[in-house]
This record gives sequence, structure tokens and C-alpha cells, in this order.
Amino acid sequence: MMQVREWIEQGQSPTLVFLPGNSSARRLGEALAAMANTHGGHILLGVRGRRRAQLEGLEDAEAGLLFVLEVAAQCVPPMDLPDPEITSIDGQALLVVSVPATARQVYHWRGRYLYRAQDKSLPLSGIELRSLLLERSPNGFEALVPEGASLKDLSMGQVKAYYEQMAQDPDEQLEFLQTRGCLVETEQGLVPTHAGLLLFGRAPQDWLPQAQILLSQHDGITPEEDPLREQVGGSLAEQIQEALAFLQKHMRRGRMLVDGERVQVPEYPLPVIREALVNAVVHRDYSLTGDSIRVALFQNRIEVHSPGRLPGPITVDNLLQERFARNAVIARILAELGFGEQLGHGLRRMVSLMEEAHLPEPDLSELRASFSLTLYGPKEMALESTPTDPRALARLGLNERQVQALIYLNEQGSITSREYQELCPQVSAETLRRDFVDLLSRGMILKVGERRATYYILR
Repeated sequence: MMQVREWIEQGQSPTLVFLPGNSSARRLGEALAAMANTHGGHILLGVRGRRRAQLEGLEDAEAGLLFVLEVAAQCVPPMDLPDPEITSIDGQALLVVSVPATARQVYHWRGRYLYRAQDKSLPLSGIELRSLLLERSPNGFEALVPEGASLKDLSMGQVKAYYEQMAQDPDEQLEFLQTRGCLVETEQGLVPTHAGLLLFGRAPQDWLPQAQILLSQHDGITPEEDPLREQVGGSLAEQIQEALAFLQKHMRRGRMLVDGERVQVPEYPLPVIREALVNAVVHRDYSLTGDSIRVALFQNRIEVHSPGRLPGPITVDNLLQERFARNAVIARILAELGFGEQLGHGLRRMVSLMEEAHLPEPDLSELRASFSLTLYGPKEMALESTPTDPRALARLGLNERQVQALIYLNEQGSITSREYQELCPQVSAETLRRDFVDLLSRGMILKVGERRATYYILR
């Protein structure tokens, strides 16, 4: 009952629908189909209102329960629901209808195919319906064979490298690819599937022009009209490597001393960026044409947009706990090639690595036809939470002297120009003065006193 109260207070969402007790079969059937076609959820029967709920209850809860089961049976295909639960809130009887998340069925109510978006049930477009049907078919889009594709379209060099990594018998290469779902037997013999072309194709974009990554680098925090752009094609492994190289090249770096050697510290942990690219490549909807994976590097963040909504029962809320791969063949083989892990584990690792780097947790969001992941960098770090970890400080673009000064400040509480000179005896007083000016302009330290009595403290 406590949870039902919380649902009523939070209002409708993609996974929560309010319906009055006198709802028609059409309204209930459409809500059931829409939820089952998205991520499942709950329907509260006996509640009116979209955002601000109004309890009105049910005159006959037992009759309402039978009504729900009858309507569910009239969906196509018939929907097998758990028995709705009768509960009471403030003396009003309600029905809690649980709609399971499904991974293998697409439902309609009298020809209307719908899905849930925010607090509404909306019709699926023709492209969206085709995509959903493919996603929930036994094998999915990655298992289909493009017309005219043949073994000649595969790069045997990439295939050989995969076999060697898997320690397979070279004489059984094609049979092994078939068991992995990259080849299928047809009247023309063995031919590559979409997955086979994407993973090992000579030119996958000849068959799937949408299967590429569009990269851009913006100097500010808003999109520019003419940013630096690069278009990345080739096999999926090649796309990940080239996209990572682009981001490494254009992101900022700090410097610090490690065991007496000066090293560069990238603005973002490289394993996190790599995992973000792998997730986008593995889980995008390749049946959607006209859009590619888009990766944008801004002054304060990296945005990764992947075509296609989250698959099956996966939602933004359960993304770190549940596992479901839209492209299971692609996910498995890229993992075997050393590119990350399958959905869930990789994201949890990203969250952990961002926390270790003293950076915000990745921001995840789902739009009507895409999923986006945003990594916020050191520019988004609140001044009051400035870390004392040297690498985290270096990510702010500070030099090794400034990193040393901030660590000293954290330990001692204040620092003078003389104390800074003692920390960096080989550096000129003017250079150290400019270091202080930079830290002041960043708002990281405060100047106290005048002339010889001047010292600096953390802000």
C-alpha cells in the first residue's frame, strides 16, 4: 500500500498509468498494449488525472478484476497478465495491474500499435513498428542477410585475427563464424548476416550506410554551426578505435609528476570513453536508417547519441541492474575481441571509474527514437568539492606545480609565495606568480593580506 501511495504522488510516467474506474475497453486495451510494447509497468484502475491524481475508487473491484483480464485476452496476441491486486487507499478500492516487460512479443489493440512516452500512449510510426518487430523477433535485425552479400564482402584478415584470438582451428573458420551467428546457410551457400558484415566486412557501409559514427568537436558548451567534424566507418572495431583516437586527440590534458617523470592526464578517464563508444556501437538499432551514432565533444562534456530506444525490458531506471542485448551476436564478439562488456556491467564500471576520477556520474536519457549518454568533465566540478587527488586536479588543466600547491594547501591550510618557491626551487618567481593568478581566476584559492603579509587559502 505504501508503494501505491508513492506512485499516486509521483504521477504518471512511461511505466505508470492512471485510469478511472469507468474506463472503456479501448482505453484500457491501448494502455496495456502501449506498456507491453515499451518497458512494462503498472496501471492503477480507479485513479483519475494525468499528473495530479484524484482517487475515485471502484464500485465493484471484483468486477473490475474480471474486466481487466477480459481486455488483456482481447489484445493481439492475448496478454497473459498476473492477477490484478485489489488494494484500498483512504477507503477507496483500487486495482493494481502489473504489465510485465516483454522481450519477444509486439502487441496491438484492434490494429493500433502504441508505446509509452513520458505520461502518454502514442502510436508507433511505420519505421518504429518495423524496428520493434525486428528487435523482438527470435534473432533480430543482426541475423538478417542483405540481398547480394557474399563471403567476398568479408575481410579475411579481420576474420583470421579473430580466430587467432579465440584459438580456433584455421581450417574451421567458416563453421565457427556460422555458430557465432555471422554466417547463415542459403541456397547460394554460406553468406554473411548483418552482424557478420558489421564485425568483419570490408565495407559494411555499402550495405548499412547508417552504421557509422559522426564525430564533432565544439570549442564552447553549445553546438557550433561549423565544428570540427570527422566521419568514421569501417568495421565496428575500427569505428571504436578511430572514434577513441579522435577524442583523445582533441580533449584537454593536464600534467603531473609521477616518480619524477612528467606525464599527461586526460580530461576524461580513457576506459570510460572507450566503454561509452562500445555501448553505443553494441546496442544501437541498426535497422533505423537516416541516422548514425553521434559523438560530440564540448568544453565541459561528451555527448554520445545512439539511434534506437532502450531494448526489451531495459529502462533508464534499471539500466545498471538489468541485462538485455538488442544485438547479442555483436555484443558477444566485440567482448571476445576485448571491447568492453555486455550491457549493465560496462555501465557499472563507467560509474565506478567516473567516481574514482572525482567526476559526475554519467547522465542517461531516452528520447523517442534514441538513447543518449553524457559524460561531464572537470569543468562541471563544483569548486567546493575540489578534490585533493593529484590526477583529478591535473584533469582540471592544472600544471604539476599548481597540483602540488593545492595539495599543500589542503594539508597546511595556507601557502605563501616563499613556501611555494621552496616547493618549486628551480622555477622563477614570475612563473609562480602566474600560477597563483591562474588559480585565483579559476576561483580555487583566495588571496589574504597585502604585500609581504600576503598568503593564499583554499576557496
